Amino acid sequence: MKATSCTRRDFSAIFLFLMPQVKSTIIMPRVSPHHIVNRSFCTLQPLSPQDALEERLILDSVAWPETPLLPSPISLEQTTDPAHSTFTILPGRKGGQWHVGDQQVMIQTFDFQGRPKKSGGDFITARLHNRKLEAGVAGQVVDHLNGSYSAVFSLLWKGDAQVEVTLVHPSEAVTVLNRLNREQPDRTYFKSLYRSGSFSETTICNVCLRPTQQLLCNYTDLRTGEPWFCYKPKNLSCDTRINHFRVAFKQNIISKEEKLFQSAVNLKVPIQATGPSNVAGLPKEHGQLKVNSSSVTGPSGYYYQGVWRALGGTTVSQFNSSAITQCLKGKAVHMYGDSTVRQWFEFLNAVLPGLKEFDLHNRKPVGPFMSLDYENNILVTYRCHGPPIHWITIPTRELRYIANELDDLNAGPNTVVVLSIWAHITTYPMEIYIRRLQSIRRAVVRLLDTNPGTMVIIRTANSRALSLQVSLTNSDWYSLQCDKVLKAMFKGLNVHLIDAWEMTLAHHLPHDIHPPPPIIRNMMNCLFSYICPQKHG
Repeated sequence: MKATSCTRRDFSAIFLFLMPQVKSTIIMPRVSPHHIVNRSFCTLQPLSPQDALEERLILDSVAWPETPLLPSPISLEQTTDPAHSTFTILPGRKGGQWHVGDQQVMIQTFDFQGRPKKSGGDFITARLHNRKLEAGVAGQVVDHLNGSYSAVFSLLWKGDAQVEVTLVHPSEAVTVLNRLNREQPDRTYFKSLYRSGSFSETTICNVCLRPTQQLLCNYTDLRTGEPWFCYKPKNLSCDTRINHFRVAFKQNIISKEEKLFQSAVNLKVPIQATGPSNVAGLPKEHGQLKVNSSSVTGPSGYYYQGVWRALGGTTVSQFNSSAITQCLKGKAVHMYGDSTVRQWFEFLNAVLPGLKEFDLHNRKPVGPFMSLDYENNILVTYRCHGPPIHWITIPTRELRYIANELDDLNAGPNTVVVLSIWAHITTYPMEIYIRRLQSIRRAVVRLLDTNPGTMVIIRTANSRALSLQVSLTNSDWYSLQCDKVLKAMFKGLNVHLIDAWEMTLAHHLPHDIHPPPPIIRNMMNCLFSYICPQKHG
């Protein structure tokens, strides 16, 4: 009976996974302010009082310090210069020696003329690392709003540790990034193809469409309320839309603002130490006090000998392919989101010899995808989240929202749900991301209420390599805001977070939107440790 039950469950899950969704389309003119709140030209559905209060509290909690107005004409002279800026390792309580757990660094920023900065708002990251020990931990940076910053570290291993402080963006660049999301949320723009017989048309689509006299096709999802609009084709109906694709990124910045985003000048550039940049970590002293700050939270984990060690919660164990198979035996793992979680789907296909991808004849990298290990009754699926999504042509039937997928999921105690959504929503006002997460969270709560044995695991945002174009659309500054909002949104819920932000920041390998294999393996070990916690004596 047990084998029959599992097989029936998996067949039902496969059916729901492949079944197309029915959508409703309404033709409408310019957005009516009586029905939809208009912020700039992004259309946002009115929130309930409770959701509106939460939105306001979250926005307040993640608010960035005020950044300076840009001089006109723009000159680098008064902007933050990492080459002039410095950091100083503060001596320990016993004259320069650091013990495990008690360390702090002071950072002073200067402009290109060597004058101290008097305001905050720079985006600075910090970490401690030891390449020989393959150890690393992210520091917590505190902005004192006067041009100086503190980096507070938890030194978690005995032995040397190198301090690394990086200016990701000067405060003046943050001013530009903030303005772009307010004034140009449509700088990533999309199109859809409409076809009827031999006749076809293409129109522009987005969450944020600038007002014109054109009619709109309203593809707002009837269940989640997620907005999406296209300009109506001149000669075809809204119901003839067949696909979705990203066209391009616009770089509409003011003349010479590109100076604020120069590699090797002021974009992810190291800040040098005034003295030594490394410390010798000694064993923790008896009765030693921790560094306390109302603005600082401790790290979620650290690397030692190349292995991620979580601080608090589940102990991270190491899983080889046979242990992974044993862990996932009899389970259905459903992954939803962007390509950073599709990378996890690909990892499983690569390391599990019995897991075979079933050819659904879908385009790479769009999907959806499905893999089966029939002998061990393992089902793994991946489906991308709904618009906005920046990939090549996607059939409209595959544009599905995560919340709807969770509501339709045939879940149970052997179901694992993995979510990741952040990288495609960074060009919009944060309210749009908050509302998407509120919708997903409601679905997660419904799922856990009706299927309390289901496990939900969420992957957070991560840092990436930056250029001028990437900065203007997917800067680490945008990703960090998403990371903070996501953590606030799911705090206190019975879900598990895998902290991709700290796992990429603490590692010595270069940042990449798709982290390299050693980081992915550590993320997957976190995933398996949640699914199959090991007993440790």
